[in-house]
Amino acid sequence: MEKINAKEISLLLKSQIESYKSDLETKEVGRVVSVGDSICKVFGLDNVMSNELLTFENGVFGIALNLEKDMVGVILLNDNGQVKEGDIVRTTKHIVEVPVGEELVGRVVNPLGIALDGGKEISSKKRRPIDVVATGVIDRESVNTPLQTGLKIVDTLTPIGRGQRELIIGDRQTGKTTLAIDTIINQRGKGVYCIYVAIGQKESTVAAVIDTLKKFGAMEYTTVVCASASDPAPLQYIAPYAGCAIGEEFMFNGKDALVVYDDLSKQAVAYREISLLLRRPPGREAYPGDIFYLHSRLLERAAKLNKSLGGGSLTALPIIETQEGDFSAYIPTNVISITDGQIYLETNRFHSGIRPAEVPGLSVSRVGGAAQIKAIKKLTGTLRLDLASFQELEAFTQFGSDLDEQTARKLERGKKTIQLLIQGAHETMPVELEVISLYTLTKGYLDDIQTKDVQRFEKNLHNFFMINKTGKEILEQIVETKEVPNDELMDKVIKEFKATFR
Repeated sequence: MEKINAKEISLLLKSQIESYKSDLETKEVGRVVSVGDSICKVFGLDNVMSNELLTFENGVFGIALNLEKDMVGVILLNDNGQVKEGDIVRTTKHIVEVPVGEELVGRVVNPLGIALDGGKEISSKKRRPIDVVATGVIDRESVNTPLQTGLKIVDTLTPIGRGQRELIIGDRQTGKTTLAIDTIINQRGKGVYCIYVAIGQKESTVAAVIDTLKKFGAMEYTTVVCASASDPAPLQYIAPYAGCAIGEEFMFNGKDALVVYDDLSKQAVAYREISLLLRRPPGREAYPGDIFYLHSRLLERAAKLNKSLGGGSLTALPIIETQEGDFSAYIPTNVISITDGQIYLETNRFHSGIRPAEVPGLSVSRVGGAAQIKAIKKLTGTLRLDLASFQELEAFTQFGSDLDEQTARKLERGKKTIQLLIQGAHETMPVELEVISLYTLTKGYLDDIQTKDVQRFEKNLHNFFMINKTGKEILEQIVETKEVPNDELMDKVIKEFKATFR
């Protein structure tokens, strides 16, 4: 019989005890008390954080929004009726994140980063939290680089700079989305990554936008984040933050990004719905007290970073829909006060064929000339005042009074200016051709052209510049120097063309 060696056994046990590693993991667990309308109440999560991501046992995700004494109010992000009373809920110790990076370019995703375009699953390994504190003042620099929209009226009267927040506001069916889509289309070849966030839109409308972007080759540098009208309110609430996080990834890597929020009034309605279901006290127009913070913490993330951080930028174009032109309502005034200016679109102008239907008197860019090239800045010095005085004169002359020659000349010049600033949908224009059009107007070359012929004159003049040897050199010079070229050469080419124009 073999003898048991007590010493060997004790040594073996000691070595096993020393090498033992505990992989014990503790997770806080709660249970669903009540559920309904994408909202549930959870009991037992004593140490949960505000806005923390929670996981349910059937794969549903939620966000802890209300931290009450005994309960936690949770909004459900991807619930299709799976969550039931008594289900187990676990904390994750981090807030909602979205995949970011080049892998999302050209894709259509939901606010959780799940592909909606039928393509392969998003393979990005990098993720960013959707709701973060905005970049501080010290890390920014003032807006100094234009973001050309390709729309003459915007680039001249309300210029947008890289890192700016410019609000697009107006009633429904006034061309707000078209203006934003044209801006995205015009970024082709300019090194700007674009993110279009559709909030509460019909899926057919979003599909039409995607088709337009594909038609003009803009999907090559664009990501579409979609929370449609059929998606639950919590997804519509987080959609802009997810789009912003995708854009921030490019900004912090020294690149330029543009994000369009279409539209924030629908996000505010979704947030109001969530807040009322969570029994938060309602304020003005039944919106909760933190509705201003909802938009300010989103729009403040648009920035132009300083050189030490790579010099990247994130430009925001929020869209707000007004009712009957009332931009003094609660949500419009909130967003106007947060942004660096607004492009106000009017129904009457839209229906009378003046498109984009921007109202020069009510639209403003607080960045101004800093977001324009020198050539446009020089040529548009008095354009806003001229348009304002024209509108006053036009209103006055409706009473049929006799006009002196100077007033009649001013009225005619104003009508030609309006005609020159009209552009069709998706007909964006390179900045060098915008300079040619403005030069022609300010130097009086349109004075003897009939108002109905202004657009035809402009189109033919552009074609002439592109085929004429001197004209080509002038266009190249504008692109290189960003300044108005030699007046004598410009005058020579324009006069040469005018001699052939019928």
